[in-house]
Amino acid sequence: MASNRKYKVESIGPRIGVFLDNVLKLARLRLSFEVVPGEVPHPEIEDPEVVVRFSGVDVELLLENKAELLLALEHLTMEMLRMPSEDHSLLCFDADDYRMLRIEELRLAAMTAAEKAIRTRAPFRFNPMTSRERRIIHLALRGQSAVRSESIGVVPHRQVVIVPAGMPTPAVESPAASSFSQRGRRR
Repeated sequence: MASNRKYKVESIGPRIGVFLDNVLKLARLRLSFEVVPGEVPHPEIEDPEVVVRFSGVDVELLLENKAELLLALEHLTMEMLRMPSEDHSLLCFDADDYRMLRIEELRLAAMTAAEKAIRTRAPFRFNPMTSRERRIIHLALRGQSAVRSESIGVVPHRQVVIVPAGMPTPAVESPAASSFSQRGRRR
């Protein structure tokens, strides 16, 4: 099975190692990492070929703000490797099992949002999220016949909306227009 993988630890691991060693040193982050073959408990949701696991004193910094720094390091590494966007799901950064916990959190949020949409007969909008997180929401609801999930808007404001069955997709709200209308009001 591993032989048909596009990305292997043996081929990209050393490049990732050199890159992250330099970045972590320049950022003065007290972290160590290991580059390992991908193995996750939810392969139907996320099935990376390579995983980079972080540990160390500064792990909390990586995970602050919904793992903003962890995801930024992941993105920069993908850019350094020149990975096409369709391959981004094949490389995953993690620390303290953040990914597994986040998947469970998103699955529970999807089910709760679906229940609310059914109960109120009104669409439920999630805040903007990454394509990986939107995918988790969609997959969590794929067996639901009473609702459907759709991604609407444009990056970085793209969000998932849960729509009760039989209802039309709600219009996309322009983030610029809504912030302008809020600022433009004078009293």
